Amino acid sequence: MALEMKVPSPGESITEVEIAQWLVETGDYVEKDQAIAEVDSDKATLELPAEVSGVITLMAEEGDAVAVGQVVCLIDTEAAKPEGSAAKSAPAKETPKVEEKKEETPAKTETYATGTASPAAKKVLTEKGIDASQVKGTGRDGRITKADALDAKPALGTPGLGSRGESRHKLSMLRRKVAERLVSVKNETAMLTTFNEVDMQPIFNLRSQYKETFKSKHGVSLGFMSFFTLACVRALKMYPSVNSMIDGKEMISFDFQDISIAVSGPKGLMVPVIRNAENLSFRGVESEVKRLAIRARDGQITVDEMTGGTFTITNGGVFGSMLSTPIINPPQSAILGMHNIVERPIVRDGQIVVAPIMYVALSYDHRIIDGKESVGFLVAVKEALENPEELLMDNNVTKTLEL
Repeated sequence: MALEMKVPSPGESITEVEIAQWLVETGDYVEKDQAIAEVDSDKATLELPAEVSGVITLMAEEGDAVAVGQVVCLIDTEAAKPEGSAAKSAPAKETPKVEEKKEETPAKTETYATGTASPAAKKVLTEKGIDASQVKGTGRDGRITKADALDAKPALGTPGLGSRGESRHKLSMLRRKVAERLVSVKNETAMLTTFNEVDMQPIFNLRSQYKETFKSKHGVSLGFMSFFTLACVRALKMYPSVNSMIDGKEMISFDFQDISIAVSGPKGLMVPVIRNAENLSFRGVESEVKRLAIRARDGQITVDEMTGGTFTITNGGVFGSMLSTPIINPPQSAILGMHNIVERPIVRDGQIVVAPIMYVALSYDHRIIDGKESVGFLVAVKEALENPEELLMDNNVTKTLEL
């Protein structure tokens, strides 16, 4: 009997997915739980495992958009498993080649219709701003058809001596959804960005002193993300409007801090969520960041792990960014942007010194967050990062780091 494999629901509110890649071909023998395809939803890329063992018949093509619950393949459970690593089909018998005589066709002669655009083609070319002389017609006697006009592209100037090829590929459903959300944020929010700078020397000193002990005991590095996450948790408690969202005519404020961490994965930007970050220690934050980053990198992140979040942190500094205006992650109302750390001259205790400085940015929705709250929030983050022993560790570093 043949089992119909249907597309399972990847998560709430998702009604359609896209076949990103088939990992098997029609006629292959698949084992139960073997990954047979990668499917894209608007939130993540997931693997589709075989429900049973048998010979598979594909019912959809790569790039097809299929509804949740739709049959995408059949698996013949009664088919015998082939012996060896693969079942090879018998070679086809060679048949003698018969040379076909090609009839010589007379060379086409140009007529009054050659290079002339049909009315429909002329309208399309006018809209594109393309002269008919730049288009080669494929119609009768060389006439330019509507299809020729639709395929025509404006000239890019005099060709150079190098390669001038181009390629096209369809954007994944995830990438299209990200693009759609980013445009909606720009159009539907009153987004502003405020900036500040952080002297990272105190954190450098702590990491230099305790990072080896921390890693040997907990199995994770003492990175910057735990300092920034806990500094944001503290600031969110001080300025609850930054930890709020707009829902129609209402503002929803949260008494917990779910921190979304932007991670660059193989399929694009992923934003997994650290749940209840206010209850986590430095070790807890670093362990969770490492776990989520590995799952995002390996394409194993789930929709549930990226759903929710009340505030986002993104780190463009890992790519060398000096300064940026991060875009809010909807429906949240604010996002903190970290950047690269560069030694710069600053004034400390009346003296000009060189210090490792990071510029930080807070983009926020001005509809519910006023300038006073946004600036105050960023200053609170700066204060915690420049005085972590007192404000984040209660003047007890070894206890806070669980050493």
